[in-house]
Amino acid sequence: MTTNDVPQVGSACCHMLPSSTCEVVIMKSFPVHTIESAPADSRASLEALQGAFGSIPNIAGAMATSPVLLGSLVALFGKVHGGSFAEDQIQTVLLTDAVVNSSRWAVAFHSALALQEGIAVADVDAIRAGDLPNDPKLAALSLLARTMIEKRGHLAAKDMDQFLDAGFDKAHLLEVIAIVAASTITNYTATITDPPIEAAFRQHLWSRS
Repeated sequence: MTTNDVPQVGSACCHMLPSSTCEVVIMKSFPVHTIESAPADSRASLEALQGAFGSIPNIAGAMATSPVLLGSLVALFGKVHGGSFAEDQIQTVLLTDAVVNSSRWAVAFHSALALQEGIAVADVDAIRAGDLPNDPKLAALSLLARTMIEKRGHLAAKDMDQFLDAGFDKAHLLEVIAIVAASTITNYTATITDPPIEAAFRQHLWSRS
């Protein structure tokens, strides 16, 4: 057998092959850009996020390699946070989405923001555990967001009725799609680029149990 006959393998498998035939594939890491290091077309977006958060979240620095991706998030970010939902409601959806999508960075980040927005610790813990919060309106939002992702948007009439019966209207239901879209950008990017979790959010580290 020659090295050309051996498929590339990860380092965990190398002990099973002779060293002369082991080819290790190392996943290329993605840079976490600053405003200075980012592509020119990403800098305005990073500056906007720095203005919103006081610093640039690592996920945004990781996105900055693609100005199209980062610009899409910033535009959607503005729409979502300028919409009809209160910030605690938005964070409920974003945290739910992060859990459903198993995005470790996003769960830590949105756990911190959810608590900052006054969501009860018990409700944050429930969402992180895959359960519903006690607050009835937040529970309706969380359930709808989870169902949208799990069913890939194929909601049944009862799924929509449960949400509407909690005091929301059809415009709210459609607006949740925008929040889910924003979280899809961050969740998928975090999974692919695996940015480091900032020190401020490490107390909220999460893993699927």
